[in-house]
Amino acid sequence: MAILRYGSGLSISLEIANGQPLEQCGTPRGRPLDDPQAAVAYALRDPLDYPALAESTTPGDRVVLALGHALPQTAQITSAVISSLVSAGVDPDGITVLQSQIDLESGADNPCRLLDEPLSERIALLTHDPADRRALAYLAAGESGEPILISRAIHEADLVLPIGCLQRGSAAGYFGIHGCVFPRFSDQKTLARFHSASALDERDSHRRRLAEAADHVAWLLGINFTIQLVPAAGDAIMHVLAGQSDSVRRRGRELYRAAWSNPVSQRASLVVAAVEGGADQQTWENLGQALAAAIPLVEDGGAIAVCCELAAGPGPALQQMASARSRAAALRHIEKQRPYDALPAALLARAQEQGTVYLLSRLDPSLVEALDMIPIAGGDELARLSRQHSSCILLANAPHAMVTVESETTGRRHGD
Repeated sequence: MAILRYGSGLSISLEIANGQPLEQCGTPRGRPLDDPQAAVAYALRDPLDYPALAESTTPGDRVVLALGHALPQTAQITSAVISSLVSAGVDPDGITVLQSQIDLESGADNPCRLLDEPLSERIALLTHDPADRRALAYLAAGESGEPILISRAIHEADLVLPIGCLQRGSAAGYFGIHGCVFPRFSDQKTLARFHSASALDERDSHRRRLAEAADHVAWLLGINFTIQLVPAAGDAIMHVLAGQSDSVRRRGRELYRAAWSNPVSQRASLVVAAVEGGADQQTWENLGQALAAAIPLVEDGGAIAVCCELAAGPGPALQQMASARSRAAALRHIEKQRPYDALPAALLARAQEQGTVYLLSRLDPSLVEALDMIPIAGGDELARLSRQHSSCILLANAPHAMVTVESETTGRRHGD
């Protein structure tokens, strides 16, 4: 009997046929934090290669918390950072929490919901709209002469605190520790440039240039301090890091790899990938990340089954794929327009080139079928599917997992 957890406390039990090879991976090593808020407070009192937060701020500072995408326990982390700022003497009227409009559309949690009412009324919560030119400020000219635009709140801040969740280096749409500032809080044209399908290839020079652009914008803004989370399973957090950006980047890579790297002996004809966590983690972006993690593990012509509780409606790119008569034409249109969900759409198409994709979710089965996936109703159907395959890999926490196929590696880890 093999058990795979997904969603918010759900699990599936699979009876594997006699003699069928089965490998399980994706469970992180290490113990999740019992009190992430206390860990945030400690990290800000004793940051890596940087003075304590209380020594780096003044009461009149205008401080912006730039929240990254799909942060685990967003409200807890936000509350802890604000408490540390207020304890350091920063006036709450000068603190702004900046989130993305895409997060709201995905049903993300209110990041300020845990603040006491007298304090919450003094904290500004802004939602960044990349189409609102009035909310953007000119920062500098890029290498090609194009204007670099950034959220006006970030541009006018005395201190910007990026708060991001570390991911494997190959994760689609991840551009390093400064990606939670740029392009996340830039304009539509810039975001479209970062949504190109060429950004999916971790070894592509275009992808490297995008990551370098994010670091360059952080340098232009004078950002040299960051807060980064190492995720655990589901909504849990393994480590909280704060401090000088390069030091956090190096230490974060070490801790992420130690927690999430995991080898399997060979590919399988069926990969069952799970997305754990609550509503903040049940997104189309994480479905795409799960597929990306599964693709290198499945045999050509095999099958990928994703178990999640995704319920949110698809974005414009996925809607285009669902309604188009020609998949090729839809992908050409998506690559030209590059809407915010272009990368999940491209990853779905890439997975379908590798084999058949099945989906257990809370979506309407007709939508799943329109996207050329096969809906799964529950554990019994998944068990029957597994018995039809000669080998199986159970991939827990697929959006975070770093899995190496031992028979195909020569010292290089997938996703570094």
